[in-house]
Amino acid sequence: MSDLFVKICGLKAARDVDVAVGAGAGAVGFVFAPGSPRTVDAATARELAARVPEGVLTVGVFRGQSVEEVRRLTEESGVRGVQLHGDEGPEYYEALRAPGRTLLRATAEHVRRCGEYGEDLLLLDAPDPGSGKPWNWGSAQFTAPEGRWLLAGGLNPGNVREAVAATGAWGVDVSSGVERERGVKSPELIRAFIAAARSYDYSE
Repeated sequence: MSDLFVKICGLKAARDVDVAVGAGAGAVGFVFAPGSPRTVDAATARELAARVPEGVLTVGVFRGQSVEEVRRLTEESGVRGVQLHGDEGPEYYEALRAPGRTLLRATAEHVRRCGEYGEDLLLLDAPDPGSGKPWNWGSAQFTAPEGRWLLAGGLNPGNVREAVAATGAWGVDVSSGVERERGVKSPELIRAFIAAARSYDYSE
């Protein structure tokens, strides 16, 4: 097994949280951004996060929400990570920084390195977020950022190993790629994705 960091996002059911953790996920994500079929409320996220052992990061996912709303939902749910998908500037990350909290910046733009906005982890999403279409990893236009970054967008059990081999990603993030239908996770696909992702040997 490699030390690849794997995040399973958009979880809504206790069974899926348990499967992800049991299969070796390094993080699980709960969507608070409105309008998604994967959105949960703070009370549900709190129940799910309580099932997660200390060594696995729990992450709240936000898009275009105010600092006050992000802070409130983070505190009410008890998640230890905050992932921002939007045009939030460095001041957002500074305002949300707190002891024991991990900040993730999600972007579809080319970024030189992790940490430019004060984030702890960088998530590089596909150019058309949510479309399920992946980056063209072999393209000359694709440049991997420096530091701790996660590749996302269009990943699934069948292509994640190739994606890591092509990009050298520190970690990967998946949501729709482990669903049997939109917003509904498949335990089998979660297990298959984590196994495929972590089978990659960086010494190859």
